[in-house]
Amino acid sequence: MSQPSSKTVLITGCSSGFGAATARHFAGQGWNVIATMRNPADDPGLADLANTLVTRLDVEDPRSTEAALADGIARFGRIDVLVNNAGFGAFGIFEETTREKMLAQFNVNVFGMMDVTRAILPHFRQNRAGCIVNIGSGAGVFTLPMISLYCASKFALEGFSEALSYELADLGIAVKIVEPGGVTATKFGVRSGAEAAGAKRIPDYAPFVTAAHDLFAKLRAQRATATSEEVAAVIYGAATDPTDRLRYIATDDIVPLVKARRETSEEAYMAFMRARVTPKVPRA
Repeated sequence: MSQPSSKTVLITGCSSGFGAATARHFAGQGWNVIATMRNPADDPGLADLANTLVTRLDVEDPRSTEAALADGIARFGRIDVLVNNAGFGAFGIFEETTREKMLAQFNVNVFGMMDVTRAILPHFRQNRAGCIVNIGSGAGVFTLPMISLYCASKFALEGFSEALSYELADLGIAVKIVEPGGVTATKFGVRSGAEAAGAKRIPDYAPFVTAAHDLFAKLRAQRATATSEEVAAVIYGAATDPTDRLRYIATDDIVPLVKARRETSEEAYMAFMRARVTPKVPRA
């Protein structure tokens, strides 16, 4: 077993997007990095980074989680930070979504994240130290049409993370939530679109779906987007923040919506959101 030269982070979902950018950012700061992904053949070049181990971890396969933890500890001696990044978004009308897609959304974004967290906790407890950074979303604070399942999974992540932080504080283990919004350089939307493809369409929803797509196109054109690298810097900042702060907003585009949710009345929030995100469906 090699002796650790610095702290070590394990990151899930490193084949692209936030995960790949976060692995590069930590490596650039001199950390040992355990960059995990469902298929290591999809490695975007992380294996070429100094002190970086690329290994398989599928959050839906607990045995792969145990193997990745064992490989990482054998290589670097210990793990100091877990970044639960793996996830995807189911997109589309809820009634059109199959039960299989519903289960897949929660198996990855919620139960898989919980399984990885539970697997690493004995190691963190033994060290009486550790930090868990869960990658949430603005959609875990406010909701939008067409992504009801994704919102539900990220709301679950928010509640789980907050409650878990109370359980682990006395053990020297911190929990952090990073909340990004719109990001351009990520394959997240590719899988989200693939999840929507092939759904059985219900004609009654067609006018709403058309109006929603038009609305979202306008919102995307208006908002200031961030890069995966900028989100990675926020993730690193959260992981290295010694305070007991729980939540970190990672992109400026969601700040108005988060403020509306957290700093106004329920009536003001709902009026604000309905005016902003409810598609105007033409009436026959």
